[in-house]
Amino acid sequence: MFDSKREAKRYQELRLLEQAWEITNLCLQVPFELIPKSKYGMPIRYIADFTYNDGNGQPIVEDAKGVKTPVYRLKRRLMAELNGIEIKET
Repeated sequence: MFDSKREAKRYQELRLLEQAWEITNLCLQVPFELIPKSKYGMPIRYIADFTYNDGNGQPIVEDAKGVKTPVYRLKRRLMAELNGIEIKET
C-alpha cells in the first residue's frame, strides 16, 4: 500500500493525530493536475502522499520524501507556482 517504510510510519503518526482530533480529513494518494492533457501529451500530475486539515482547519499537502528526485523538485515547484500550494516534506 505504501511506497516506503517512511510513508507507512508517517501514515501511522497521522492516524493517531486524526484520532486525537488534532488533524481532520486525512486522505492518501491525492492527485493534483499540474498541466492538463493537450496536443503535446497526457496530463502531468503530482500525487501527494497525504492531504489533511491541521488544527486550525488549514489544508496541508504532505509528502514523506526520502530522495528528492529532479522530477519531484520540478513538480514541487509547479505546485507552488501554479496552485499556490507548498508541499510539507517529512
